[in-house]
Amino acid sequence: MERIEQGPLLLATSARGRVTAGRIAAACDEINPHPCAFSTEAEQGCDEALRASYRAGLPCVVLGEVGAVAVTLAPLLDARGDHAGAVVVVAEDGSAVVPLLGAARGADALAERIAEVLGVRAAITAVEPSRPRPGRLAVVGLGPGAHALMAPAARLELDRAQDIIGYNTYVEMAGPFRPDQVIHGSDNRCEMDRARAAFALAAEGRHVVVVSSGDPGVFAMATAVLEALDEHAEPAWHAVELAVVPGISAAQAAAARIGAPLGHDFCILSLSDNLKPWSQIVHRLELAARADLVIACYNPISRARPWQLGEALTVLRGVRDADTPVVLGRDVGRPAERVRVTTLGALDPQEVDMRTVVIVGSSQTRHFSAPEGRDWVYTPRWYPQPAEQD
Repeated sequence: MERIEQGPLLLATSARGRVTAGRIAAACDEINPHPCAFSTEAEQGCDEALRASYRAGLPCVVLGEVGAVAVTLAPLLDARGDHAGAVVVVAEDGSAVVPLLGAARGADALAERIAEVLGVRAAITAVEPSRPRPGRLAVVGLGPGAHALMAPAARLELDRAQDIIGYNTYVEMAGPFRPDQVIHGSDNRCEMDRARAAFALAAEGRHVVVVSSGDPGVFAMATAVLEALDEHAEPAWHAVELAVVPGISAAQAAAARIGAPLGHDFCILSLSDNLKPWSQIVHRLELAARADLVIACYNPISRARPWQLGEALTVLRGVRDADTPVVLGRDVGRPAERVRVTTLGALDPQEVDMRTVVIVGSSQTRHFSAPEGRDWVYTPRWYPQPAEQD
């Protein structure tokens, strides 16, 4: 078995984790509990100790969730090198042991040692000292939510993956998973940290999948993954086999439910001004409206952004007729799905939330009701020809 050169640091942040940490410390003299490991006010101190240990190249054993540990270390991964420390994550109840980082620097050996103490099997994918390189990182689109609308290529990547990374809600949508697969769920506001953590795992030779709802290349994780790679000079990251697997985006899913509102030229705009100025959004809305494009609006409204949709509607109403059909698609492909048709003049921003895509028709978009009462919306493929001048 590979020898651990320096005694690993032991960290825990919860009462349950401290019980398991005590079992490990009692059985492994070479493992050194950090002073914060058995403190009742440990979480911040343990995070700082974990980052310091990783920067110093010291092995570390952390009692907690794999996803939380990966996110804690993600800001440091741009600077990682061969000196960076091995990190092993142990479930708080001792039921799982995962060598998260540093397989070549003793993480597998350390994980096997701890697993033996706890009477479980370490989540090691290769017993040999070296792992296959490069690893694989796939960014997959889950589609709108229903498994039937997920691309078979995305399902295949998920089935083959050793590590699944993503926003907790989307990770749950992607399941179920096997016991040997490691889940790295996290908050929805740390895209770049997730991307860096994914590359760090893949650079260790692992098969990693990052999940997005809809299509990963439409306001989603594929951009964050590529941005992380573009900003990072680490050769091991660039050696990773990277793939992007498309999915059905929200506008496509809602359009299919109501007919074919995207049947002619259209555009997709995000109304979120978190990453771009609101003036730029208004400028693009005006141009798209004057170009007579069907406009699908993503991220239309939220508790933190309650006024933007109302201003966007004011811009659109200055160009489009009040009776222009508007499709509202909420949670398409999920149990709470709701799709309905209104008009640009009648639309009230209070009818919309963050999980709604708003499709505003062009001057040519048509709405009609079938004899059985079902609503249909479509935009003809043809466009009126200008009248010939005498």
